[in-house]
Amino acid sequence: MAFNELRAVATFIKAVELGSLRQAATSQGITPQAASLSLSQLEAHLGVRLIHRTTRSLSLTEEGRAFLEAAQPGLATLQRALHGARRGRDEIAGPLRIAAPRSIMLPMLWPVLEEFCRRYPEVEPDVQLDDRIGNWVEDRIDVGFRAGSPPAEGVVARRLLPIQLIVCAAPRYLQRHGAPSSIDELLSSQHRCSGFRHPATGKLMSWDFKVGDEIVSRTIPARLCTNDVELEEKAVLAGEFIGQLVGVSAAPLIRAGLLVPLLIDHVAEHLGLYAYYGSRLAQPARVRAFIDLAVERVAGNREFFLTAQELRQHGAGQRRRSKKPG
Repeated sequence: MAFNELRAVATFIKAVELGSLRQAATSQGITPQAASLSLSQLEAHLGVRLIHRTTRSLSLTEEGRAFLEAAQPGLATLQRALHGARRGRDEIAGPLRIAAPRSIMLPMLWPVLEEFCRRYPEVEPDVQLDDRIGNWVEDRIDVGFRAGSPPAEGVVARRLLPIQLIVCAAPRYLQRHGAPSSIDELLSSQHRCSGFRHPATGKLMSWDFKVGDEIVSRTIPARLCTNDVELEEKAVLAGEFIGQLVGVSAAPLIRAGLLVPLLIDHVAEHLGLYAYYGSRLAQPARVRAFIDLAVERVAGNREFFLTAQELRQHGAGQRRRSKKPG
């Protein structure tokens, strides 16, 4: 179709309502010549004359009257729908679908969501806590958070902060078993390590270490296996196991003296926490507002990772106190 049918129908209806094709053109922000051409194209497309028009007046033909009665309600419905969509884009209200791993959502993102709900009580959050990476389109997710590598192509991903992988143990464990001095020592029967199973595959995850400028993965024998990060954390805190925990949960526990970082020269930081969403531009206001608040509160927040100085401070001091008694 060489002409805009919707614009032509709107021009026709507006001309009838105002009694003037020139006034209809003005109300639509087009020239009188464009309005006249649009109406002529509509009549040619329909094969009937809709309006008798002179330089001073216009009147409907019988076909024009019938077309007006049929088209006017439909156009009004469409215009209401367009207005509603634009209003939904600009108002900070309505459903907000968020997906995040449980281990990240509870300590890091819940304070953000709590503040957001106070600011915008008309927003209705729908939060899915799942460590598996689903299809954000099929799941109709507005904003997702994932720890690991950048999400797949097709989404906008913003890296918020590094995810550290910290080998750590409770002081009680170190008093009983001592601290490993190398990665290989974790393989010995002297140490009891925890293992995390991938929630989707059930496969035991390897531990990643920084060795020089590279990241190496090692399969560490596990005396405890679980697919729940909170249970693994509790087992390590209880002093029963050494675990490799993410900095988001480990950092505050290390600062509080409840855990001790081990093998600090091998802490890996190649992974990150990412916020992802479908578009930088076509976002409802509620989605943009939540992303902005999450970036403001989380991006680069040192509460959730340890600096090299902190790792040395909390690791070296404890190692001197935790040598296994002879």
